Amino acid sequence: MNYSKPILNGLILSGGKSTRMGNDKGLISYHGIPQRQFLYDLAEPLVNKVFFSIRSEQQVELASSNSYIIDNNEYKGPLNGILSAHKHFPDNAWLVLACDLPLINQESIQELISQRDINKIATAYATKESKLPEPLAAIWEPQGLIKAIAYMKTAGSSCPRKFLINSDVKLIFPNSDEVLYNANSPEEYQVAKSKVME
Repeated sequence: MNYSKPILNGLILSGGKSTRMGNDKGLISYHGIPQRQFLYDLAEPLVNKVFFSIRSEQQVELASSNSYIIDNNEYKGPLNGILSAHKHFPDNAWLVLACDLPLINQESIQELISQRDINKIATAYATKESKLPEPLAAIWEPQGLIKAIAYMKTAGSSCPRKFLINSDVKLIFPNSDEVLYNANSPEEYQVAKSKVME
């Protein structure tokens, strides 16, 4: 089935509680500015418009120049933020980036966009090691998000990776798996920081 090409917005997932890290992962600085702002700035020239996905109490932390979408809290986990954005702009596709990806760069984001397949429900990065889709380094098409809602109701799962594993997804592989490194704990922060400084 061929779809017309939906407008692509960016969504920087920043609404998590960061319990394992102990600090807000979006506010951690790897590149001289808060990581969520770093990702926002990387994505901004590549998409129609970028938004932060945040909890309501985080509004006061943002610059007036930043656009954001407040989580509706209708769903569990990271799909909560993605589907909150989908509800605001149901016809748009979303370049989704988690704020705990300290090693991703603009070239990697450009590669993801250039490989986008609008006839799949998503185009997702995967590491060469795992070959599993990274739902939080992916482009979600609107028809994919409609199916994700149905999946959660029928499967009783809110795991975006499980949904993508069982769906028609285009996988692409980065030149280096390191760009998909997640820093979720103080130990992983130290590893990521050392790699940024290499």
